[in-house]
Amino acid sequence: MPIYTKEQAQALLKKVLSYSKADECEVNLGGSEGGNVRYALNAVSTAGDISTVGLSVTSVYGKKAGSATIDQFDDASLERVVRRSEELAQLAPENSEYMPMLGQSEFKESITYNANTAAMTPESRAEMVGKSLQVTKDAKLFAAGFLENSSGFNAVMNSKGLFAYNKSSDVTFSVTTRNEGGTTSGYAARGFTDVSKLDTASATRVACMKANASVGARAIEPGKYTVILEPVAATYMLENMFRFDARSAEEGRSFLSKKGGGTRLGEQLVDPKVTIYSDPFNSDLPGATWGGDGLPREKTMWIDKGVVKNLSYSRFWAQKKGVQPVPGPSNIIMEGGTQSLEELIKGTEKGILVSRLWYIRMVDPQSLLLTGLTRDGTFYIENGKIMFPVKNFRFNESPVIMLNNLEALGKQERSISVESYRSYLIPPMKIRDFTFSSLSDAV
Repeated sequence: MPIYTKEQAQALLKKVLSYSKADECEVNLGGSEGGNVRYALNAVSTAGDISTVGLSVTSVYGKKAGSATIDQFDDASLERVVRRSEELAQLAPENSEYMPMLGQSEFKESITYNANTAAMTPESRAEMVGKSLQVTKDAKLFAAGFLENSSGFNAVMNSKGLFAYNKSSDVTFSVTTRNEGGTTSGYAARGFTDVSKLDTASATRVACMKANASVGARAIEPGKYTVILEPVAATYMLENMFRFDARSAEEGRSFLSKKGGGTRLGEQLVDPKVTIYSDPFNSDLPGATWGGDGLPREKTMWIDKGVVKNLSYSRFWAQKKGVQPVPGPSNIIMEGGTQSLEELIKGTEKGILVSRLWYIRMVDPQSLLLTGLTRDGTFYIENGKIMFPVKNFRFNESPVIMLNNLEALGKQERSISVESYRSYLIPPMKIRDFTFSSLSDAV
């Protein structure tokens, strides 16, 4: 029974806390259940169901903390894990940054759980994968893909009276298609809270179109180009800047650090068309209403019309700086425009359409300079039309510089990053002077 109700979780956590002899004690309980299907070369290779639940206890004496975990919930095991966490706490060195646990608080109910997604079965997953494979076979291509759904819960309770609970569900799908010779590639990825929004056949058609359209890719000179980043490509570029952490900024380790000291809070960081915020109650991308430190999460504006409006402050750093703590984002939403991707292409005299980026590595954290490669469909645009496919590039670019060279935004879409397993609401974007530094023979 991995998905505990709020009442079941509360009862178990109270029992665990009753065994505590420490100055402070916190207990975290979490579980999930779901399944997946993986396929390659147009055939299913693995499929499975996963069910897991675990409990973690943190005991504190003064500023010394120790944690222990367990997945057996009989009374003897629960008492044993509490004693073990207390033993470890006594052996631990003092943590100079330890903050006392928070007391009772009220948290709004989240909207992260969807019954349709929670009700998915091996049969429904197989049907969805079957639709993807049929599209691929009809296009005379080969597909490799992964479909996964998961429903879970998290609950926390401490000896100061804090209790928080959240239940969630999601489904993700990604597919890569290639021709028989492996010389062309296309990709699509989708992620939703509600599985009824997922159309695996439609997503696979996009991947097949990209693969078939990439035949005969030409090499063109690297340099600075106007680019149109599809939402997946834009997500991969931008997710490195989404922490908005005050401490790293104030310590001079961040793109949000100001030369000579301080942060860029209140400054114009990027183009005025850029607005980025988090909102746990966004229906297209809901998030948890509380963070791991027990702070409630509300809608928070991070960048408004290009100006940095907020930074996230841990409780320790907020106390040190004499400000209120601000929890980090539970989701990221970037406002978009009204144009479709096709309209962005139509309005481009000369440029390059980038379907996806990968193998991204940090070059310089203070400027957020990144390097990586294009893949899965890169195309040359002229006079508002896609003229021909081009060979892949290596890029060297900072998302901060990129968002200062922003020309237009399209309609936002929910995109997933298979690197971080997170979903975002990000629009396609048209960028001038995007730097491609060299060619790549990778497909």
